[in-house]
Formats: sequence, structure tokens, C-alpha cells
Amino acid sequence: MPRYSKLSQERLDTCHTAIRQVFYEVIKVFDCTILCGFRDKEEQNLAFSRGNSRCEWPQSEHNQMPSLAVDAAPYYTVKPHVRWVKSSLYRWYYFGGVVVTTAYNLGITLRWGGDWDRDTYVLDQEVNDLPHFQLVVGG
Repeated sequence: MPRYSKLSQERLDTCHTAIRQVFYEVIKVFDCTILCGFRDKEEQNLAFSRGNSRCEWPQSEHNQMPSLAVDAAPYYTVKPHVRWVKSSLYRWYYFGGVVVTTAYNLGITLRWGGDWDRDTYVLDQEVNDLPHFQLVVGG
């Protein structure tokens, strides 16, 4: 059974307990890595300047402690690493569905960067941020 590396676990530990609960279940069925949990001011502004985030400090869900957002990515079983090529989009969508469904089954609502409006239609997104999952609080 897959498990998180020490670094992934450290990143996940910076996240809200609900997010941790979801990803403790996800890893049981889908090998993945945690790319980012909490981001401090320097990390957030660097992500913004590189175009990896649309938010400057402190406006990202990653900027609260514990973090209300996590970036996670699927591994590939043939060559265990993260792939960002266009041909891997189907795997990203499958992974996003697993995560969102796992959260739903736990009574937790997540917004995924592949379906920002949560209408289950992934082709209507202006911006795709496929690794991003954030806790929906109060709605």
C-alpha cells in the first residue's frame, strides 16, 4: 500500500485536519505526493511572481495556519514521478475525482482547481490548477 514520504507528510501536517483526513484516505487507493500545504509570505509571493498562483500574500488559502488548501499530484506506477505533460491530463482528472469523491464521502467539501465552480464539468474552467484542493468553509 502506498504511503507518504517524510516530506509529503510534513507538508500535509501544515494543513487543516479535514484536508489531512481526506488525504489519509486518498493515499490508501491512489499513490500521490503532497506538493504544498502552508505557504509563508516569501513562498506565496514567489509562487505569484512565477505565475503558479493568482494570489499574493496573504490572500491564498495556503496562507493560513493550518492551511485551508493543499497541492497534491498523482504518481505514475510505471515510473513513479509527477508528470505535467498534456497526455497526463486524464490521470489528473481521474485523481481530482478520487479526491473530491473521497472528501464527499467523509462529509467534507473541497473545491478543486480543475472544477472551481464544483459543477462537475471540467471543460468550463478559465484557469486550471489541477494540483489544488481547498476546503470549502460554510458553503
